[in-house]
Amino acid sequence: IDEIEALSSIYGEDWCVVDEDEKIYCIKISDCLDQPKWTLCLQVILPPGYPTAEPPIYQLNAPWLRGQDYVQLANSLEEIYLQNLGESILYLWVEKIREVLIEKAQSSEPEPDVKKTTEEADEDDGDDFLLEYQPIQEDPIQMLNCLTPESQEGDEELPPIHHGTPITDRRSTFQAHLAPVVTPRQVKRVLEKLYENKKIASATHNIYAYRIFCEDKQTFLQDCEDDGETAAGGRLLHLMQILNAHNVLVVVSRWYGGILLGPDRFKHINNCARNVLVE
Repeated sequence: IDEIEALSSIYGEDWCVVDEDEKIYCIKISDCLDQPKWTLCLQVILPPGYPTAEPPIYQLNAPWLRGQDYVQLANSLEEIYLQNLGESILYLWVEKIREVLIEKAQSSEPEPDVKKTTEEADEDDGDDFLLEYQPIQEDPIQMLNCLTPESQEGDEELPPIHHGTPITDRRSTFQAHLAPVVTPRQVKRVLEKLYENKKIASATHNIYAYRIFCEDKQTFLQDCEDDGETAAGGRLLHLMQILNAHNVLVVVSRWYGGILLGPDRFKHINNCARNVLVE
């Protein structure tokens, strides 16, 4: 409570209480006050065990924040949490994000292109939006070099794929798919196999994340994909990090039913993923 009161007074209008009972808050962060060039919204849910036993559940929202940028920022927040176990960390998180935004503003990066990237951004998207999001066609696996030589890759078997129990809410359906993977080639093969299924290929979003532990380097090879649902891939990867899931690929398909779900969609994506991992 002390932390929330302090943050509310520090950030003023940029601090927003989304749901007091559920302890959901949103903080708007920008590189400067006068004419901000880079802006990001940090939404956090404080679980019952925070700060002593559980980290905040968070979502980073910005139209320009994708792929590697998201993963790097998420890793920085993870690091802050691990360095300050048991302590209140929201202020440190906000200031870390601000630091990243200031660096972006000072670098020569062009200003963000603020096109809408999810169906939740505006209720006027209506029927058009189903056409905007197609399953990923390009090769999602690049620059991955920690594992098998090329000569062996073609011989690798397709790992078994498990399909989780679907969750339906207001005509939107979410379903998770999981496969054990130990090489990037296997990730690619599983994704190709899933997209052969017409129902999965026609999903509005196919969000995925994977983590592979590289024995030789004692590091994780990990990546994620939002597939048009801004920040969903990063949240899924964050869940897998918290659960210490490794050598696994999780894909969550969402079929949009025409009714906006707001933040509930992230809850369903993570619940689907958690359930299939536990199974």
